[in-house]
Amino acid sequence: MSKRNLLINPYWSPKDLGKAIPDSPHAVSVALPTWKDIIAYEENDPECTKRLRAIYPRFGLNPLVSEVAAKAIQLQGSVGFSAWPFPNKLTAEIAKRHCERKTRKSNITIIEINGLSCLLTDPQASCHAKAFWQHTGLGASSRQAAIALNKEDAPLANLGKEAKFEICLRLSEIYNCDQGLIQLHPSGMAALTTALSLIYEIRPGRATLQLGFPYVDVLKLPQVVFQGGDLLLLQEKETTSLATELDKRQPAAVIVELPSNPMLQCVDLQAVAKIAHERGIPVIADDTIGSALNIDVLPYADIVFSSLTKSFAGRGDILAGSLIVSPNSYWKSNFKEALSKASLTPLSDSDAIALEETSRDVVNRLPELNRACSALKEKLETHPMVKRVLHPGRCPNFQSLMRPEGGHGCLLSFELEGGLTKAQDFYDSVKVCKGPSLGTSFTLVCPYVMLAHYNELEWAQQCGIPAHLLRVSVGLEDPSELWTRFKKALE
Repeated sequence: MSKRNLLINPYWSPKDLGKAIPDSPHAVSVALPTWKDIIAYEENDPECTKRLRAIYPRFGLNPLVSEVAAKAIQLQGSVGFSAWPFPNKLTAEIAKRHCERKTRKSNITIIEINGLSCLLTDPQASCHAKAFWQHTGLGASSRQAAIALNKEDAPLANLGKEAKFEICLRLSEIYNCDQGLIQLHPSGMAALTTALSLIYEIRPGRATLQLGFPYVDVLKLPQVVFQGGDLLLLQEKETTSLATELDKRQPAAVIVELPSNPMLQCVDLQAVAKIAHERGIPVIADDTIGSALNIDVLPYADIVFSSLTKSFAGRGDILAGSLIVSPNSYWKSNFKEALSKASLTPLSDSDAIALEETSRDVVNRLPELNRACSALKEKLETHPMVKRVLHPGRCPNFQSLMRPEGGHGCLLSFELEGGLTKAQDFYDSVKVCKGPSLGTSFTLVCPYVMLAHYNELEWAQQCGIPAHLLRVSVGLEDPSELWTRFKKALE
């Protein structure tokens, strides 16, 4: 964990640009303290880039992973090439075949670097390798890279096995399902990659259909790596047109996020599942933001995937994901059989050990995050500078999925009166950590649309999501003290 107490001493000022959040070589967030820094980051400004000590792992190479990549390029003597470290040769081969499908005349090779398999691509293939790396989440983790560089010791295999058992047991108790229906993956997107592989065993050669405003990679993964992905901006109360759309499109699966990011709305999952299942179409659900401690989606979704990086881990320096096959799914036996044959990239032992340790308190920590987020929401709603607040508590469809003791999660979004100018002023001055990711014990603020959709801001605006929308992952700071910080920034 960070030596700096980010609850009381966050990375918020211009001098903090580029610092790892938290202060860990495995941090998944990076300090982007001003609006100008956000733009410089998105524009790949060299002055900004050279100060970055971390990066969201799938959006770029963690410094440790980057060091392995540099060694691979140096060893091969491939000037102008890029390198993409993977945990094993099987995964690197899958990435290689993807690049070869996209550009057949490129020079693509795989070399071994201390137990990791590095995909080397020429400039023509590098963009496809980067897309595969980002969307699938199958790349080597920073802990695997640290071991390959002899900067950390490899754990004993039995310790990794024990940690994975404990994590699966913990998840089985949360989801109320058998451990045999749970698999761990190196990221949430890696879990979705496996989920789509299972889907295509029973419904090959079709595009998926995502409902509601998408998290960028959940939509891009089927579009770029699999057989295509369509988007239907179904609103909270709209299901009447869904049957017609499904009859027309016959998708491989329907994908939903519960709730959506950053609008924090849910489609009517019960109605969606009924309509889809009547047509023999499976439903895949992402419950990362809602959390299985708050909502129960297994009665309706056939496969649930989640990023354990977020509130399950809670500290912001572990990349991991889970896949759950619903015990109620019509295709349960098909999925289990396909999983037994699947070429999986497992969660590494070192990441599993770290995840098991930090998730021990999740059952107690998450309700605190729920309460803290609701408290900030109520304060923001009464402030005259705040135009609107988006929160799952406003969504009846989310509430219909809630467990008896569940809450609404740690995330909210809000828009200020005065639009972009006021949003910039607030963002630059608010004294909390500012960067990507969510679910940490410390508060994180970001202009999410700027980070996720910088090259398609006009499209996001057409979907009703302005660039100046601010997203807040509320942490465990003292609620009154946190509100004081927000209030001062609003003023």
